[in-house]
Amino acid sequence: MAVPARTCGASRPGPAQTACPWPGCGPQSGPGARRPASGPPRPLWLLLSPLLLLPLLAAPGASAYSFPQQHTMQHWARRLEQEVDGVMRIFGGVQQLREIYKDNRNLFEVQENEPQKLVEKVAGDIESLLDRKVQALKRLADAAENFQKAHRWQDNIKEEDIVYYDAKADAELDDPESEDVERGSKASTLRLDFIEDPNFKNKVNYSYTAVQIPTDIYKGSTVILNELNWTEALENVFMENRRQDPTLLWQVFGSATGVTRYYPATPWRAPKKIDLYDVRRRPWYIQGASSPKDMVIIVDVSGSVSGLTLKLMKTSVCEMLDTLSDDDYVNVASFNEKAQPVSCFTHLVQANVRNKKVFKEAVQGMVAKGTTGYKAGFEYAFDQLQNSNITRANCNKMIMMFTDGGEDRVQDVFEKYNWPNRTVRVFTFSVGQHNYDVTPLQWMACANKGYYFEIPSIGAIRINTQEYLDVLGRPMVLAGKEAKQVQWTNVYEDALGLGLVVTGTLPVFNLTQDGPGEKKNQLILGVMGIDVALNDIKRLTPNYTLGANGYVFAIDLNGYVLLHPNLKPQTTNFREPVTLDFLDAELEDENKEEIRRSMIDGNKGHKQIRTLVKSLDERYIDEVTRNYTWVPIRSTNYSLGLVLPPYSTFYLQANLSDQILQVKLPISKLKDFEFLLPSSFESEGHVFIAPREYCKDLNASDNNTEFLKNFIELMEKVTPDSKQCNNFLLHNLILDTGITQQLVERVWRDQDLNTYSLLAVFAATDGGITRVFPNKAAEDWTENPEPFNASFYRRSLDNHGYVFKPPHQDALLRPLELENDTVGILVSTAVELSLGRRTLRPAVVGVKLDLEAWAEKFKVLASNRTHQDQPQQCGPNSHCEMDCEVNNEDLLCVLIDDGGFLVLSNQNHQWDQVGRFFSEVDANLMLALYNNSFYTRKESYDYQAACAPQPPGNLGAAPRGVFVPTVADFLNLAWWTSAAAWSLFQQLLYGLIYHSWFQADPAEAEGSPETRESSCVMKQTQYYFGSVNASYNAIIDCGNCSRLFHAQRLTNTNLLFVVAEKPLCSQCEAGRLLQKETHSDGPEQCELVQRPRYRRGPHICFDYNATEDTSDCGRGASFPPSLGVLVSLQLLLLLGLPPRPQPQVLVHASRRL
Repeated sequence: MAVPARTCGASRPGPAQTACPWPGCGPQSGPGARRPASGPPRPLWLLLSPLLLLPLLAAPGASAYSFPQQHTMQHWARRLEQEVDGVMRIFGGVQQLREIYKDNRNLFEVQENEPQKLVEKVAGDIESLLDRKVQALKRLADAAENFQKAHRWQDNIKEEDIVYYDAKADAELDDPESEDVERGSKASTLRLDFIEDPNFKNKVNYSYTAVQIPTDIYKGSTVILNELNWTEALENVFMENRRQDPTLLWQVFGSATGVTRYYPATPWRAPKKIDLYDVRRRPWYIQGASSPKDMVIIVDVSGSVSGLTLKLMKTSVCEMLDTLSDDDYVNVASFNEKAQPVSCFTHLVQANVRNKKVFKEAVQGMVAKGTTGYKAGFEYAFDQLQNSNITRANCNKMIMMFTDGGEDRVQDVFEKYNWPNRTVRVFTFSVGQHNYDVTPLQWMACANKGYYFEIPSIGAIRINTQEYLDVLGRPMVLAGKEAKQVQWTNVYEDALGLGLVVTGTLPVFNLTQDGPGEKKNQLILGVMGIDVALNDIKRLTPNYTLGANGYVFAIDLNGYVLLHPNLKPQTTNFREPVTLDFLDAELEDENKEEIRRSMIDGNKGHKQIRTLVKSLDERYIDEVTRNYTWVPIRSTNYSLGLVLPPYSTFYLQANLSDQILQVKLPISKLKDFEFLLPSSFESEGHVFIAPREYCKDLNASDNNTEFLKNFIELMEKVTPDSKQCNNFLLHNLILDTGITQQLVERVWRDQDLNTYSLLAVFAATDGGITRVFPNKAAEDWTENPEPFNASFYRRSLDNHGYVFKPPHQDALLRPLELENDTVGILVSTAVELSLGRRTLRPAVVGVKLDLEAWAEKFKVLASNRTHQDQPQQCGPNSHCEMDCEVNNEDLLCVLIDDGGFLVLSNQNHQWDQVGRFFSEVDANLMLALYNNSFYTRKESYDYQAACAPQPPGNLGAAPRGVFVPTVADFLNLAWWTSAAAWSLFQQLLYGLIYHSWFQADPAEAEGSPETRESSCVMKQTQYYFGSVNASYNAIIDCGNCSRLFHAQRLTNTNLLFVVAEKPLCSQCEAGRLLQKETHSDGPEQCELVQRPRYRRGPHICFDYNATEDTSDCGRGASFPPSLGVLVSLQLLLLLGLPPRPQPQVLVHASRRL
């Protein structure tokens, strides 16, 4: 049959306004092209007169077929709508299921979710839970202060005098190269037996505490041994706390000396590489040890700072940034003759994970040149701290200066900006080995209530970049009881495997005095912490009464979620908190910004909004109505919210009759239980039960068949009113088993599914039942057995009408294998039940279409057949319209769902592409649909994704970040006696002992396998129906050729019916829309900080006390290189006998208590 020939050399007449989906073809090109502000392009029939339309549809002297007219395609659309509606009415059984519910009205009650009462109750329960932990914290902190005050310092204490359980002992014994094994110092270490405890997800011993000491601190030092001596008494307090509250998890004392004592005892999680864990760098310790900080870091990059010294500074700045939390604000600048920020941040920014990453990357680009100008650096820092037009911590203010030395004291700068009140503390760091006079650096720190530190080598960085916290803790200690306030942290990953937790923290103060009548000691002893697992808080929230799309969430003062169904980090780094903002956990809009602000301010509120939500499989966007209700959680910094769809205001609660309950028989004897038994599946359909915690003794399993078996076995022993079971869940499950069985009996069993080309029919309920009929269809059932976690179930509740769900196909995977497998398309709809004035949606029903059969049926329904079994015939002299059956070689007909995924096509070669994003099937047609507003795009970022590790970029053999001397250096005798050589030897020694320290990132050093995935940001793009809701014609103009297309939404479905000429020109393929998730750096941080999200800092601040003694401000220590030592070290290296020096105990002298 002849069809009008179309070539790339002749363009067809068309309207002036066309969809232009490729670069360079007109003013609206590219994926981002949108319609003019005046509105969408007008339909073709409004633009063209009949005289113009005639040659467009049938070229004279050519074929007898023309592109179908609009009314013809609307007729096809109505036939498709009627066919779908007819099948669903016959097999879906919506009306029949409503009648079944009403017939069984005596078996259930309708309960109401009252949002305000619900959220207040849950908030009160959480408050009570946390208050019990607060009481335990206070007992611990008081006891610790009293134990330390009563302790008598021992100068001659020895390792063998102290007996304790070293948490790392077992790992060190397994390491033959361990320093402690060689020295035989295990005599003082206990060997314990452990039992598995599911609450801790670990093996524990409840009779002892465990001690963890950082690798770079010498266990045998006098300070550490005295610390171990007095903290041993905490063991009894830990145990008494557990006796009073058996639900307590880890109880921890983190000492300012670096010692961690925790209860109950458990072996330390030994990493595969060097263990860099130091409690003083944990987020909970930093939060408890000081008030929020505004910090400006200035780095000397003058010409004298070169090579190794500059590398030490870069590392020091990165380590300093790791001591900051999300309550802090920071900026980093470099200076020589003038100062400038190292990054794009021109003012203080929140010290969150992403901002710190920007700083760390920028610091690596610092280059040394010019002369030292302390004045420029300090003036820049003071100007930053005085800027009041930005969001900041407004508490501790400090300047951290890293330099190799200098003579200028810049007293005039301090007089101008900081004296006499000295509201800004100055900390100075002398970096590298040099012979400069350090007196000016000491003076700067001492004159400005700060501290002077020396960082001669890599080994001193970690300890000396965190000791400043002791100074910031002074006002807290001097404030006494006023500062003894419990704070609750962000969510973070527990280092001992407990999972996601929050921690209550309380500082522990030194109550001793240096002598009779002397001033009070102003040292912080450490921080007490008690963990609360997020799962324990979740258990206090209603699970199944809120429906599939209702949920509870909680946020902190930063707007970060504590609870949220979308808080699902794929991978966690326990060095950093899990900081997912509420506006990133959901799709951001103005209403949610207002709700977030109100919650942060501690207000109560309620608001109904229209908003966008992602589907569970993150392929679709739905516009829905949600009711938000929120209240503060008293005595905490948290606020709790409840989200309910209007249809979840009411829910069903099974009410098994008194007659059944009075019969004290196992549940297996109840009337409807028999329909859960596999023996009934052949006649009643296969039943999947949601893997919920129906009873405490029910063994969980990922295999639903096995879970059902475990459930049935337990029910043989359990009575309906058993105290060990959740009667709400259990009774609703039994109720829905009977309800869905009656649907089989009344509707499904007597129908022939093959007549309508159906693979299966199904029903899923709030009670946790998914019944699939016939039984054999269960073999290909891939949906989640938990309806609340099934995408089709949740979307059906949120959408009116019939929701089509094609099989999920990734563009990178092979196409569907239709020959060897029957592919089905789910069509589902919610069952809306009205009982009086109460409306709810307790179930979803649907069918599974046979793809191949329905593709053939689709062709027939979108054809011009006048008889069921005979296609239209078109004579040579008559004019006929093309249709989707006869002219499938020239006419493309497709059904696309609301996410842009192909559902059905009249092209046989596209059947194996069903489920793919349509841009992968026909790029320029999908782009035209987007440009003509049939689809709208939503882009967002997933901050919880996991990505494969990147291959290492350092190809050389030298440790990363270590200065490598040149041949000229080796030949220069002066170099061998220089500070650079001495520092290099120190690093080589560290490298020999801890070779992985320099070669791994901190996360790897903590023990992550090299193949472990790391957290990353992924950009997500979803499409959903736009504003066009009517029938619509348009032309895709491809320059020298064009395509007509027609698009129309199918009523009461999530489908778009599209008819288009098949493309002939290859240049029409340009401009492909992307839908798949892609790796991203996230939104531009430099732009985001210009419009920071609303937040509030902690309500308390301790940054000043008039009685503070600032005389202890650091002392310099000369560290000249010794030629004899250098020669000895060189000989040892040449002989292959690397020395094992004792790690330095880098603890303040004032720690001697």
